Amino acid sequence: MSDLLNYILTQEDSFKKNRLPSLYSDFTLQKKTNPDGYAVNVAAWERALTRAARGGYVTTSHSREPISTTGTGVKSDHLILRTDDSLLRALEIPEYGQPVALGAVLDEAIRKHTMVPLQVFKATALRLQKSQWSIINPGVLSPWNVMTWGMKQLRGFVVGADTPETSARLQVQELVLVENLKEAADRAVKQTVGGSQSKMDLVYSRERFTEEFATVLNKNSELSKTDFDVLLLYLSRDIGAIAYDGKTIRFRPSNDSPREITEEDTTIASIKSLMSTMTKQVDRLERKIEELNLTAKVALQKKNRVSVLAAVRSKKLTEHNLKQRLDTLTQLEEVYSRIEHATDHVEYVRVMEASTGVLRGLHTQIGGAERVEDVVEELREEMSKVDEIGNILNEVAPEIDEAELDDEIEELENRERQAREEKEAEETRKKLAELDDLEQKAKEAARAAASEQSVESAIEESIERLSHMSVEEGPGATAQ
Repeated sequence: MSDLLNYILTQEDSFKKNRLPSLYSDFTLQKKTNPDGYAVNVAAWERALTRAARGGYVTTSHSREPISTTGTGVKSDHLILRTDDSLLRALEIPEYGQPVALGAVLDEAIRKHTMVPLQVFKATALRLQKSQWSIINPGVLSPWNVMTWGMKQLRGFVVGADTPETSARLQVQELVLVENLKEAADRAVKQTVGGSQSKMDLVYSRERFTEEFATVLNKNSELSKTDFDVLLLYLSRDIGAIAYDGKTIRFRPSNDSPREITEEDTTIASIKSLMSTMTKQVDRLERKIEELNLTAKVALQKKNRVSVLAAVRSKKLTEHNLKQRLDTLTQLEEVYSRIEHATDHVEYVRVMEASTGVLRGLHTQIGGAERVEDVVEELREEMSKVDEIGNILNEVAPEIDEAELDDEIEELENRERQAREEKEAEETRKKLAELDDLEQKAKEAARAAASEQSVESAIEESIERLSHMSVEEGPGATAQ
């Protein structure tokens, strides 16, 4: 079982065992008799192939590259689907054979623009950011219309004719997977623009871009060269997210960013690429030194002098090369740092110039210091007029005797003080009454206790008398 088929059968819910007979049958016959079932099967195949390609499982005869830049494994097509007999063989199940209606599925995908022939994509600036492309004039002989007509002619029908009730033969072609392309572009833009600290972080050489975003869709597999061609074309031509001249890439964080690659961008990309190469060489030389150390120790244990000397000589030479690489890398980093500072200075000066223009415009609107002084003076005059008007109105108002006001205020204060004293006296009376009640209750309790004590004393005295009487009568009774 191929990796592609294993992924589809284990990861796609639509490919359960009870659904396989329908999915592998010639369900194009259902397009008119059961359109819902036909649409479900087509959507299931489109989704399965798109997701499998995103995971790097679609491996046809020409879609794998043995070289990996990041060491994650072979490169596979993630944005391109190559349709040929090898794809059918990868999807073949012994019990059901090959998917008979796969050609019709791809035709539907092309018609809905979820998949686009690679040659059409390269030749025409298609607006893939929209869910559906709008055809302004169907009669225009655009590359898309011409190729669609030609493909349909090869299959035995023309534009506008009804789809035949038989499965179309699978054509050998390369299709751009639009959903995967959008996803890869969005991730690349967010990763770069969202995490950039300076303008220089937005600049890449083609090699550095390939290394940086090789695993943008899947950490375990890398994009192929064709994938990067399609991705860069989409980013630069269709959505304008980057400026690209074939060698240098610069991300555009806003629409105001330049669309052309400058000499400054090329230089920055070259320095960053060279620094990356030097860093890799330094890592490789450090690993080699460790290996030579281990080789010398093993040879020394075996008392193999010749091998020890050879390992030590190689180590010395490697250390010398490592020192040269480190010196070069240090110089490059210093140059890069100075360029970065200069770039920041340019941006700072640009902001200052813009700020100066804004202030100049505001000052122009204000009219200068003289106009401000005139406005302030006019404001003072108007405020003095308000004061004059207020004084005049106060003169018109009736006169009030201040002595009467003082007497009224004093009377209010006396009333307030009297009310407060009465309230305090009332509270004092209530407290005294409560104390009298408590004292009366205490006296009654004391009298009750004294009465109970006198009763108990009388009882005890009576008991004592009775006991004495019984003792005195006892001997007389015995004598009788």
